[in-house]
Amino acid sequence: MESLNVLITGGARGIGAGIVRALAATGHNVAFCGRNDSDEFREAAQKIAEEYNVKCAYYRCDVSNEADRIQLLDSFLADFGSIEILVNNAGVAPNVRADLLDMSAESFDRVLGINLRGPFFLTQLAAKKMLENTNGKFRCIINIGSVSADYASINRGEYCLSKAAVAMATKLFAVRLADDGICVYEIRPGVIKSDMTSTVSAKYDKMIAEGLTLQRRWGQPEDIGAAVASLASGAFAYSTGQVINVDGGLTIERF
Repeated sequence: MESLNVLITGGARGIGAGIVRALAATGHNVAFCGRNDSDEFREAAQKIAEEYNVKCAYYRCDVSNEADRIQLLDSFLADFGSIEILVNNAGVAPNVRADLLDMSAESFDRVLGINLRGPFFLTQLAAKKMLENTNGKFRCIINIGSVSADYASINRGEYCLSKAAVAMATKLFAVRLADDGICVYEIRPGVIKSDMTSTVSAKYDKMIAEGLTLQRRWGQPEDIGAAVASLASGAFAYSTGQVINVDGGLTIERF
C-alpha cells in the first residue's frame, strides 16, 4: 500500500488512538493531537514510529481555537511535507448531562466548538493544502460522527446537535471537493468502549446484553480504526459523501 501522510485530531486515547495504530500498522505516516502539552503522548508517538517503522508525531492543539488549528497544520506540513488524509476525530461530550430544558449556553458553545466548529474550519484549511498537492496520491477527509446524529438523547442534546451538523458538513465538503478528486466520508460509531462512555458503562452493559445491538458486545477503538484504514486505502474511492455505520447493528430498525 502507498504510504500517505495522515493527520488525526484527538488521537491521544480512545477511538483516536485506535485510528492512529490502525493507520500506522498499514504503513502510513501519522500525526495526532490533543489539548495537553504532554511528554507522555510524544513518547507514545515515538514508540509507534519505532514499532511500525513510520513517521509519527504528537502536537498540542485545541481544535476549537483558530490559532491552534493554523499552528497544527503548519507544524504538520513542516514535519511531513504534505497532507493526504485528515481524520476529524476530536470530540467531547457535555461535562454535565443536563436535561434539554436545563442545558447551558456555555455547555452548548463548548461542545459545538470542539465537535463542529473545530473540524469544519480545520477541513477548510486542510482541503486548501490538499488542492495544492500535486503528488498524485489518494486524498480524503474522514469525519468521525456518531449514531447520535439520528438518535435523540435529551440529556446531551448539544452532542446530538453537533453530530447532526457534522453529517451535513460531510455532505457539503463532499460536494465541494468532488471535482478536485478529494473524497469525504463520515464514520458513525455506535457504543464504543472509551473515556467518553466510561461513566455509563454499567448502563450500556445491560442494554447490550438485552439486545441493543445485534452483535452483543461493545465496539472497540480498533473497530473504528479498521474502518478508517479501509477508507484511507482508497478502496472506496467511488463512494464520496457516504456514511459508514460501525455500530454492531444498532441502527437496524427491527421489531
